[in-house]
Amino acid sequence: MKVKTILVSQPEPKIENSPYFELIEKQKVKIDFRPFIHVEGVSGKDVRAQKVDLAKYTAVILTSRNSVDHYFRIAEELRFKVPDSMKYFCLSEAVAYYLQKYVVYRKRKIYVGKRTFSELTPLIKKYKNEKFLLPSSDKLKPEVPEILNDLKVDWKEATFYKTVISDLSDLRDVYYDILVFFSPSGIQSLFENFPDFEQKDTRIAVFGNTTVKAAGEQGLRVDIQAPTPETPSMTMALEKYIKEVNNKK
Repeated sequence: MKVKTILVSQPEPKIENSPYFELIEKQKVKIDFRPFIHVEGVSGKDVRAQKVDLAKYTAVILTSRNSVDHYFRIAEELRFKVPDSMKYFCLSEAVAYYLQKYVVYRKRKIYVGKRTFSELTPLIKKYKNEKFLLPSSDKLKPEVPEILNDLKVDWKEATFYKTVISDLSDLRDVYYDILVFFSPSGIQSLFENFPDFEQKDTRIAVFGNTTVKAAGEQGLRVDIQAPTPETPSMTMALEKYIKEVNNKK
């Protein structure tokens, strides 16, 4: 069956040259964007209840833009002035760049990983005498605490924000040829919103092994998967699939 419509379970890209917009143009498909999950901050009171005193920490590990936003939100709520001496360990260039929203970049001690958490570990190891705070969501990848414990550093994880299932009830009678997922939480959201969902001819596209596993556990057939050596991005995987099925005679 040909592909005409796609629903991506994420917010619409803000950049004009997004590969999704190129895909719409080149393959003449309709792509809608809708976050299946969203983030809500926990209160300063809840952070305190986790026995977190921001003043105790000399370094912060920031794994996403959300962790940046919510660290500074909680600091403001608890009237904690983040000292100039604070060290920031950022998972990637994108997170480090986003940090400029809150701090004067050139005046701060900012250490940047490449992409994965394990790639950040040599930097953390180099400063192992610091006291590290990891502001995270309630859905922290299990490998993160394992890696930090193996490094034998003084660190604490605290939940600063939570992943919440979005209300998708308005989509009940809307049909798409492909649904695109990027996390197990997105799959969970689909079935919490539509417990009677039947895949039938809907193609399922997933990004990452944990999402593949979550789809399988719900009995979904995965038709499109990324990243692979041939298609490292979701848009490349979608384009390859669309070309194959839409050009069949």
